[in-house]
Amino acid sequence: MPCGEDWLSHPLGIVQGFFAQNGVNPDWEKKVIEYFKEKLKENNAPKWVPSLNEVPLHYLKPNSFVKFRCMIQDMFDPEFYMGVYETVNQNTKAHVLHFGKYRDVAECGPQQELDLNSPRNTTLERQTFYCVPVPGESTWVKEAYVNANQARVSPSTSYTPSRHKRSYEDDDDMDLQPNKQKDQHAGARQAGSVGGLQWCGEPKRLETEASTGQQLNSLNFSSPFDLNFPLPGEKGPACLVKVYEDWDCFKVNDILELYGILSVDPVLSILNNDERDASALLDPMECTDTAEEQRVHSPPASLVPRIHVILAQKLQHINPLLPACLNKEESKTFVSSFMSELSPVRAELLGFLTHALLGDSLAAEYLILHLISTVYTRRDVLPLGKFTVNLSGCPRNSTFTEHLYRIIQHLVPASFRLQMTIENMNHLKFIPHKDYTANRLVSGLLQLPSNTSLVIDETLLEQGQLDTPGVHNVTALSNLITWQKVDYDFSYHQMEFPCNINVLITSEGRSLLPADCQIHLQPQLIPPNMEEYMNSLLSAVLPSVLNKFRIYLTLLRFLEYSISDEITKAVEDDFVEMRKNDPQSITADDLHQLLVVARCLSLSAGQTTLSRERWLRAKQLESLRRTRLQQQKCVNGNEL
Repeated sequence: MPCGEDWLSHPLGIVQGFFAQNGVNPDWEKKVIEYFKEKLKENNAPKWVPSLNEVPLHYLKPNSFVKFRCMIQDMFDPEFYMGVYETVNQNTKAHVLHFGKYRDVAECGPQQELDLNSPRNTTLERQTFYCVPVPGESTWVKEAYVNANQARVSPSTSYTPSRHKRSYEDDDDMDLQPNKQKDQHAGARQAGSVGGLQWCGEPKRLETEASTGQQLNSLNFSSPFDLNFPLPGEKGPACLVKVYEDWDCFKVNDILELYGILSVDPVLSILNNDERDASALLDPMECTDTAEEQRVHSPPASLVPRIHVILAQKLQHINPLLPACLNKEESKTFVSSFMSELSPVRAELLGFLTHALLGDSLAAEYLILHLISTVYTRRDVLPLGKFTVNLSGCPRNSTFTEHLYRIIQHLVPASFRLQMTIENMNHLKFIPHKDYTANRLVSGLLQLPSNTSLVIDETLLEQGQLDTPGVHNVTALSNLITWQKVDYDFSYHQMEFPCNINVLITSEGRSLLPADCQIHLQPQLIPPNMEEYMNSLLSAVLPSVLNKFRIYLTLLRFLEYSISDEITKAVEDDFVEMRKNDPQSITADDLHQLLVVARCLSLSAGQTTLSRERWLRAKQLESLRRTRLQQQKCVNGNEL
């Protein structure tokens, strides 16, 4: 068993140990994964792994073990790499086998040369994901992860490649090309600044060329490289993630926690830059990759680092205050302990939101139900469980909606506020689309992971003309709300991407967008200074209480829920009775919404089955809400 002291700083040494023991026997790969799994099970071990979300890239040592919390923004085509390759010493003629897994470039010692014709070479396949930090992740989530991690790092010294290296993909490309093209390619390489990569240059020369190549590479970019974040103002690294096992389990927009080996080799920048130069010398008909595609798929490693994944986990949620996987046995103690004190937490949260909604306790009830709602299943195309709320009656030309969003930001792990102005609707890109020139998915505002809170502020909408993109954006929002899906634009066709986004619409009158429920705000007080009022409200809440609110709103989304046959029969009888008294008073859609309200109401009290009491309470809430809307309609003389 390899020594485990350096598994964080020198993981490739661990991998080399297993490879040396097992050779070409594929068991070595399973043993590597098991080794790191066991290491991460040790007491607090994950907290000692440096995170790309928190540690600046230049602080991290190349080829060290790192983690990354991210969303899959795009999936590139699978790529071939040299899984095992053989080198031969030019002096002694000794042959040595190397592993290529978890590496971007083939490594070779002095006087060694890659034997491209060795029968022991094997070509394998890996998948590349383009991953970005979780869009809209709240500040409190980031801070909690930073505080939990114990990894302490200092800036790494400038990286000096000590061995001669060559890109795996470059080797494969050369192997597939006719001899004449090989010579042209080699000539092009020699003509550039990569002579030192041909296995025989001096390390010092290679180091110089690496730094020069990086400078040239940055100059060759005609425009700043677009990291393709879905939301404006996002920070953090984007990464090219190389996945070796079970990549079929993952899909675009999944949130992952990755553990793997960081690759930021400067040589990658030279190779990728030189490939662009070399391809320009070849017959264009023979080059399938466009310059733009190479630019996007092979950005400088200093800007978009690579992670070679050893372990990947799809995250249920990103709330750092809860166990990552809530259905595991070890999480049940945490869940049952919190559920035992649920009632006072709900009462305090209701009071807090009542103050945030200017004294309106009914609106606060509905806001709680909205925040814990989730799409729990789909029946044909209908998403069940969604609960989009339109909070009408919001003061116009006021900072109320902005500060209400700030309150929500403090409660949920990920959110985004869309200011619905004519300019934004006409000019912002809502729908992701496929760029066939660069062969990538260009992100849009609606490329969001599950359980994101989207607050649409309609109070900013002025009179004006929506142009064609604006109409498409409104349609996209309507489809998101109604069907919980976004149709990505692939030019020749639309592709449906199901989603699970909580949408809250704030408006003055009734929203232009569809909503499952409209609740009209009835403020009991109008603070003279809204900012001061909201700030004092937040500062008055103890951090420990705020954390309980955060756990409450995340945990309840994942509880199982059912309705007994007895209650189902009682609900059906109730529906028939209501229809008998007044057929116009309740429709099948009204019943469906009543059941959603009853579901969220039960879960908000920690009850996983519907009781008669909760059903009656749901009917009471809906009656109060409808009465309020009718009263407002009479006051205004028009429909809300």
